[in-house]
Amino acid sequence: MSDLETRELRYFVAVAEELHFGRAAVRLGIAQPPLSRAISQLEKRLGVRLLDRDRRGVALTDAGRVLLHEAGAALDAVAAATRRTQRAGNPKRPLVLATKAGAAHELLQQLLVTFERDPEVAPVEVLLCEVGEQAGLLRNGRADVALMHQLYDDLAGFDTEELYSEGQVAILPAGHPLAARDQLTLADVRDVPDLPIARWPQLDGTYPDGPGPEVRTQSQLAQLVALGRTLLVIPTSSRAWQWPGHVAVPVVDAPISTTVIAWPSTCRSTAVAALVRSAATLRDPRNAG
Repeated sequence: MSDLETRELRYFVAVAEELHFGRAAVRLGIAQPPLSRAISQLEKRLGVRLLDRDRRGVALTDAGRVLLHEAGAALDAVAAATRRTQRAGNPKRPLVLATKAGAAHELLQQLLVTFERDPEVAPVEVLLCEVGEQAGLLRNGRADVALMHQLYDDLAGFDTEELYSEGQVAILPAGHPLAARDQLTLADVRDVPDLPIARWPQLDGTYPDGPGPEVRTQSQLAQLVALGRTLLVIPTSSRAWQWPGHVAVPVVDAPISTTVIAWPSTCRSTAVAALVRSAATLRDPRNAG
C-alpha cells in the first residue's frame, strides 16, 4: 500500500467531523461525487470500512475513529513543519507566543519587556486564545511557545520550564452571599444550589457531568457570572479579565496551579531558546529546580 496523501486525510477529516458528505463537500469547496469516490478509494486502499452509511446519515466505525485521531495529528504535523521551516528561513519573522487571554498578565508583560531589551532578538507576536487552545496552536505550528498551566492544559509532547506557582480564587457575582467571605474552601463552592460551577471542555473536548453551564469562551463565562448564573475557580493571576460585577475570593484548599512556558520538544530554534532563557530569569525561586 502506498503512503496516504494529505489531501486524502483532509477529505476524510472533513467527512468524519461533519458526518455528512454534502456539508463536508461545501467545507472543502469541492463537489460531493468526487469526495464520495475519494473516501471509497481510501477505504479500499486501507482494506477497512471507515464509515457506516445509511439513509439516516454517516457514522464512524472503530477504524474511522482511529484514523480521525491520527489524521488530525498528521495534518497538524505537516502544517507545523511548513510554518516552522518558513519561520526559520526568515529570521525577521516574529516569534509567536500563545497565551490564554487574561492569564498570567503581569508575567507576560515582564517577559516581553525583559526579552525585547536586547535589540538583536526576534520580535514577539502575542497570540491570545481561549482556554485549552495553546496546545493545538503549538502542535500545528501557529505558535512557537506558549504560557500554560500544569493543572489544566495538555502538555504532552512539549518541553516546559516552570515559572511560578500560585493559589486559586473563586470568581463570584458581587451580590452573592459567598462574595462577602474573606476566604472559601472547595466544599463551600462545590455544590452551591443557586450557583453551579461552570463546566469547561476537558482535554478530549467533552464536558464533565454536572449542573453548571457549558462554556467555551471567557466572555461567555464573564457574563454568566455577572448574571448570577455560575461561578468558577481559577488561578489567581487569571483574574485580570474580572468584570466590575465580579468578586474574587481565595479558595484556601484549591490545588496549587503552576504556570509554565512550553515549546515543542522537537524545536531547535535559537530564538525560542533565547525567549525561554528570558522567561527563566523571571522564575519564582520556589519553582527553581
